[in-house]
Amino acid sequence: MERYLERVRENPESAAAHYNLGLAYTQRGRPDRAEKHYRKALELEPDLVEAWVNLGGVLLFKWDFPGCVAANEEALKRQDDLLLAHYNIGQACLYLADTEGVLRSFRRVVDLDPGHAAGHYFLAVGLLAAGRVPEAVEEMARAKALGHSPAPEFLRALKTAAKELIRSTDPSPDYS
Repeated sequence: MERYLERVRENPESAAAHYNLGLAYTQRGRPDRAEKHYRKALELEPDLVEAWVNLGGVLLFKWDFPGCVAANEEALKRQDDLLLAHYNIGQACLYLADTEGVLRSFRRVVDLDPGHAAGHYFLAVGLLAAGRVPEAVEEMARAKALGHSPAPEFLRALKTAAKELIRSTDPSPDYS
């Protein structure tokens, strides 16, 4: 940590020095200080994509979901294939109850990395929220096959929704 602090003191106009100090603070669980240095790095070098993504991650950690989305969107304006930026946005959209944002973000995650187990899981979460139960079941199966351990509450909700779908489409009469 001292080495990174010294680099910033020696060269306060270095975006890289501020970015690296932000990383060090992030790794030490000091999000407020990390945010400060990511923002300084971006003030000095607005196209530093990694700083946008990491700023978004810190804001997600701080429960600033709109800020997380905005920072990661800035990264994606510069480089659209950043899996972590799409993932961060998807996570923020979950908390913002933005189902379309969840679907868009996690669809892109699994497009970029078809083996991303958590991406398939959160895509299933979004699909269930959108009422697209058969697709949610398929994505959940992919996530589990890739080794993801789903939340039990989600599995119960998915099972209940699947049963309701079957019940609502069952042509057999109810004789009770």
